[in-house]
Amino acid sequence: MILFAFILKHFLCDFPLQTPFMYLNKGKYGHLGGISHATIHALGTAIICMFFGLPLWFALVDLLVHYHIDWAKNQLVKKYNLQPSSHYFWWLLGADQTLHYATYAVFLISITA
Repeated sequence: MILFAFILKHFLCDFPLQTPFMYLNKGKYGHLGGISHATIHALGTAIICMFFGLPLWFALVDLLVHYHIDWAKNQLVKKYNLQPSSHYFWWLLGADQTLHYATYAVFLISITA
């Protein structure tokens, strides 16, 4: 159930709740667009943590990790001028999503260790 909650949170925060201001500016380090996007993820994580009795510091970790994964992906997209018509764009998007889900897996591993 906890993993499903993180997956649902990720979908909601990464797609319906992400505005053009966020996704157009995530590649600019320190820009409010990327920070606000990562903050929405952190708030979602905090809600999950409170509901399931998980450590609230997971929310801060999610904010920092999510921000930097997105920023790094945007740097590579920009550096290699990747467009959605390129299969490398999709590989990179898949790697980005996998790293986000790996973050949630680390959270779950840490509470069972």
